[in-house]
Amino acid sequence: MAVAEYSVTDSEGSWTRQICQIRHWPLFTQSSCLIVFIATVVTCDLILLAIAVPLTPILVRDLWTFAAFLGGAAVCVEAMRRLGSPAGVSRDLLGAWWLPALLLLPPVYSLLFPIPIYILLQFRIRRAVTFRRVFNAASVALSGFASSSVFHAVMDSGLPFVAKHGDGSTISEETVLTSGSGVAVAVVCCALFTCIHTAVMSIGVRLSAPETPWRGLLWDGEAALTDGAELCVGIMVAILCGLSLLLLAVALPPVLLLQRGLLFQQLQTAARTDPKTGLLNAATWEGEADAELSRALQSGRPMAVLIIDIDHFKKVNDTHGHLFGDQVLLGVANTLTHQLDESDIIGRFGGEEFVVLLPGADTAKAHQVAERLRARVGRMALPTEDATVTITISIGVALLLVHGRDLLELLTAADLALYHAKDTGRDRVCLPNSPGDGDAPLSEDPSS
Repeated sequence: MAVAEYSVTDSEGSWTRQICQIRHWPLFTQSSCLIVFIATVVTCDLILLAIAVPLTPILVRDLWTFAAFLGGAAVCVEAMRRLGSPAGVSRDLLGAWWLPALLLLPPVYSLLFPIPIYILLQFRIRRAVTFRRVFNAASVALSGFASSSVFHAVMDSGLPFVAKHGDGSTISEETVLTSGSGVAVAVVCCALFTCIHTAVMSIGVRLSAPETPWRGLLWDGEAALTDGAELCVGIMVAILCGLSLLLLAVALPPVLLLQRGLLFQQLQTAARTDPKTGLLNAATWEGEADAELSRALQSGRPMAVLIIDIDHFKKVNDTHGHLFGDQVLLGVANTLTHQLDESDIIGRFGGEEFVVLLPGADTAKAHQVAERLRARVGRMALPTEDATVTITISIGVALLLVHGRDLLELLTAADLALYHAKDTGRDRVCLPNSPGDGDAPLSEDPSS
């Protein structure tokens, strides 16, 4: 009996440990709304797949076309691997392959296409958090299925503008793309794919980082230009492959060249930015700040430097994990960025420290901006599985010609002011050599 009791207890302990391990998966550290949204998108894909597979006839021609597009996408992934794709590089030209798939193949293939591609991205390019890869793939699949269904429904509808044979029968999707009306419908459906995918991803990002503004998620000039180029390339590949799969050999080199140019531009940007926050890295910030300081000295304009530190950040990491800590960094970075003017220069100095250059700011304006940043970050509320975490920051301020004449002197003075703010209780703004500044919290609003 003793052995039996021990076995049961040991089994229960094993199950308890497994449940605890599952609860600490990165997905379950997210907000409940995000978890539900991801589960909903993935479930919709699975339901659509279960419905579409039995209704779709398997044709050898479709299988060859599907394999050809997968091969083209795989070659692009390998090309990305050779060029390099560090964290922060998020734009690619893989749509040049799944856009033709949604136009030339039955909708069910749009559900299947992202699966092997994102597996390749995960294991050949860069390991990412699994639930993010799954969510990205599910978003592409759902958007592709919806757009493909619309395209094939329109082509089979018999509407007057749909191209037809001489006997009045609707021509195939492969040759319809050689007609003006067919290309117009294809453009609309590919644009629909982009809109749905952008909307789904934007909702996911917003649920993950509530401080991110909708405008930046739904509309970005550079992203729109890339999406437009991807749409055009995808339709051109579809037209060529609709005529003959052998023309894929003609389409592949231009796609690779365009993707290389796109990635190279992003790699240049990534070399200037911090991968976790998207802000300027320390070296780039110092270069731009030095140039701005020289202009300020020549023109006699005032200027201020802020050093910002997240209070008790190590405790946040130790309590909630480093993934949550990364969310805090990103949330603070977004909050700071959207409270600053376009002329202000913000960067991350590493760890939990940020630095801001305020051109044209005198003592009053620098203090006003610093207080606004402190108060706005104090209103952040980041959900965890157990509670809601509030974040505060301490800020040290230094002024050109008052606390130094070069960047090193200003950073040193601002750093001393930051230490004073932290020593006197945190969640406050301090100036160098001003013991009275920050002796008490500058805002007693409980919401901050």
